[in-house]
Amino acid sequence: MGLDNYLSVPYRFIVTVIPGHMRARGSPPTTTTTHTRAPARLSPSSLRFGLAEGSVPARGPQHRGRDRRARFVGKNGACNVAHKNIREQGRFLQDVFTTLVDLKWPHTLLIFTMSFLCSWLLFGMVWWLIAFAHGDLDHSTRLQRSPEEGSAGAPDSFVPCVTSIHSFTSAFLFSIEVQVTIGFGGRMVTEECPAAILVLIVQNIVGLVINAIMLGCIFMKTSQAHRRAETLIFSKHAVIALREGKLCFMLRVGDLRKSMIISATIRMQVVKKTASLEGEVVPLNQIDIQMENPVGGNSIFLVSPLIIYHVIDKNSPLYDISPLNLHHHEDLEIIVILEGVVETTGITTQARTSYLADEILWGQRFVPIVAEEDGRYSVDYSKFGNTVKVPTPSCTARQLEEDKSIMDTMPLSPKGTIRKRSVKLKPKFTINDEPS
Repeated sequence: MGLDNYLSVPYRFIVTVIPGHMRARGSPPTTTTTHTRAPARLSPSSLRFGLAEGSVPARGPQHRGRDRRARFVGKNGACNVAHKNIREQGRFLQDVFTTLVDLKWPHTLLIFTMSFLCSWLLFGMVWWLIAFAHGDLDHSTRLQRSPEEGSAGAPDSFVPCVTSIHSFTSAFLFSIEVQVTIGFGGRMVTEECPAAILVLIVQNIVGLVINAIMLGCIFMKTSQAHRRAETLIFSKHAVIALREGKLCFMLRVGDLRKSMIISATIRMQVVKKTASLEGEVVPLNQIDIQMENPVGGNSIFLVSPLIIYHVIDKNSPLYDISPLNLHHHEDLEIIVILEGVVETTGITTQARTSYLADEILWGQRFVPIVAEEDGRYSVDYSKFGNTVKVPTPSCTARQLEEDKSIMDTMPLSPKGTIRKRSVKLKPKFTINDEPS
């Protein structure tokens, strides 16, 4: 019987009331009350939870499990920190350029447009006031010179401060021509007014400053370091397995671009809630953990994907971690930070990610993805995060160090090597025997 047919069948509740004493199982009941309920209807939301509409779910234990630990750093590298109650907002205005770069693109483009419009309107008003004060807008003054006087070049002929300014609209157009150096030729400043020459110089300087700030801001936003970090990838899960007889925390990092990251360094931190001996609670205690890589030290040569690992020893904050601790309730987060200089631009970039306790796989190892093919090494990024199970003791590193006999019972797994693909060469020519 299907789920819909089962829930559509009327069902009965039979309640037996036995006064005075309990009756044996199977004996006839004294009082029987029968309640018949109408068929229950299903709603789309109730199907997900297996409940019929109008039904009351059974009550479980009256306690709630602890929610999953909030991330300090997201998988994409974004820091999950909200800054509230900042009283000294003026500090952001002391560094205007950085504030403009940090703004979102719609806000930056709005400020970019408004800065030019406001400067054009401001100086358009200034040019209109100069023309008004000098009398350029008075039609009778502009037309007092007759054509004969103009042709004779009389000394008392009227010369405006700016030619062809008749209204605020023409003054605004002249302001745009001055600041962006268009120069259509219909309007120009004469030597009649020294104030007009001074305003011309000031507007050119202001226009150059606005161009430098806004174009620099646009350039910095388009070439920000985190854009390069989009092609620096980390494995979705980290693993803990044996390496050289010791438990190691391992992850894989790679670069999708051919241009390299110069002086690339990588470091890891464990973020967890701790309490000191004096009772001080540190909600986000950052503990650096020593890291190993195939090159040695913190520097890496990121030409092909690398497996970065940390040996869990007595100095490691993961010394007492076992498979039982790798669940979403565990207060544990491991942050990985990759830094380096972009080869093409020379800008320092940083890529970040984090692993919660339930994102760490115990007894797993990354599969090889580098293969030799046609005299060069090729990387199969489709298997970048793939892992395979390997024999690993289900105990902490402390227990493994104290009891060496645990390793004697562990079977050895085959070592991973670089795969070499066999290439079948096709002959370029064939020899056929001709019949004699």
